[in-house]
Amino acid sequence: MCGYLRYEVATVRILLFSDLHADGEAARALAARAHEFDVLVGAGDFANARRRIEVAIAPFRSLRVPIVFVAGNNETPDELRKACEGAAHIRVLHGEECHINGEAFFGLGGAVPITPFGSWSFDVEEDEAARLLEKCPVGAILVSHSPPLGVLDQSSAGKSLGSKSVARCIADKKPKLLVCGHIHASSGRSQRVGQTLVVNAGPGGMEWRE
Repeated sequence: MCGYLRYEVATVRILLFSDLHADGEAARALAARAHEFDVLVGAGDFANARRRIEVAIAPFRSLRVPIVFVAGNNETPDELRKACEGAAHIRVLHGEECHINGEAFFGLGGAVPITPFGSWSFDVEEDEAARLLEKCPVGAILVSHSPPLGVLDQSSAGKSLGSKSVARCIADKKPKLLVCGHIHASSGRSQRVGQTLVVNAGPGGMEWRE
């Protein structure tokens, strides 16, 4: 479990985003808005096929706002942690939780289920994802690169590519918010599932407030 960061705020405002894919301009635009928020959350795919991750990470390194990142399938958690070295305000989560401003965050990186992209893609089997998600606190903010099966998970070809284990986590753990990405066709959209708001924020970013 990562450490606790405590800030006195009446309302928690969070900037959500995903799938920067080494787009430095998009990363700088998000970083320029950071002063308006209490927390930033990035749901993976900072690199392109394991390359140029530093382009997307650099604008966030000098910020003072707390940040939660998970890896996508274009980088591993270790690669993301290395890119964030020395930036103590950035937490990289994979099967872990941290607490910021009284909110519990839990992260799951990688593509779930396995993609057809080959060895460069950081993929996670459904069984492994389910094992990691067992540790997610009830009512937390869940940050998962992959969306749940059947929710914001249709490709441009209309194929459902979401995760069964993430869907089960929604049913069992009832996170108040699920921040995801991965499916570009659903970028910038949200959908409510029971008590959980599912958001695929995309590279443009979306706001959520408690």
